[in-house]
Amino acid sequence: MTIHLYFSLVPEALIASMLEPEQFGQYYATGHSYKSKGQAIFFEVDPNFRHEFFNIDEGFERCVAHPDGTPKNSVYISVYRVLEHIPVSALGKLYLGTAYGQTLGLSRADSFPAKGKGLHMYQDLAPINSLVVSAQDPKTYYEKVTSQPNKFIRFPGLCFVELELGALATDPGAGAVGDLPYSFVHHLREALLEVDPAGKQSKLVHRVHSLEFPYRMIKNGIYIGNGSDLVFYKMPSHEELRQDHSSWWRSCNL
Repeated sequence: MTIHLYFSLVPEALIASMLEPEQFGQYYATGHSYKSKGQAIFFEVDPNFRHEFFNIDEGFERCVAHPDGTPKNSVYISVYRVLEHIPVSALGKLYLGTAYGQTLGLSRADSFPAKGKGLHMYQDLAPINSLVVSAQDPKTYYEKVTSQPNKFIRFPGLCFVELELGALATDPGAGAVGDLPYSFVHHLREALLEVDPAGKQSKLVHRVHSLEFPYRMIKNGIYIGNGSDLVFYKMPSHEELRQDHSSWWRSCNL
């Protein structure tokens, strides 16, 4: 059986598995017999990738089928400082698994989305899980905490997603909440009002925030970088998801 290498974000881990991505997403989200539920977000990693920080060969040796022939679900190779030791060149498709085991695969985009007006909200996925509002576009936000930091806070790499703010992006004080599902809207407004493009560029909303978030609130896609290298995985539009990935779309909105 083929052995796959997966980089999980929830939690951060490097895992060897005999399961195909869709099967792994179901297993990782629901466990055996669908007895648990939780989002699964993971990248497929080039199985030829090697780094001295990881014992990948040993992990592959342990990833063997069970005596009855069923595939090995997972062998955890590392659960510590994973992102910083994987170059983006080794990353393949990104998979978003719903709490009900449906999996959507995203390919790397050729370019970043065009810059828009208004403020931004970023959910950091690895190596930290903070929720931040910012006047900075995604690429600048990444650079200011990695390759070009202007404060003491610095990370070797970062994976994050931009979430929708709706009318709050341009009018945080009086903008209509609409269908925003956030339970902390009052606190979110206060944080947004402190952000000033000419002054304070970013403001923490939550230092430690749940890694689970509504997939329908992804604004453009997911960003991941290591050092000076940053790449973008584009999220399909809601219309595309309804038409081409209806089972996944229904599952993530239950």
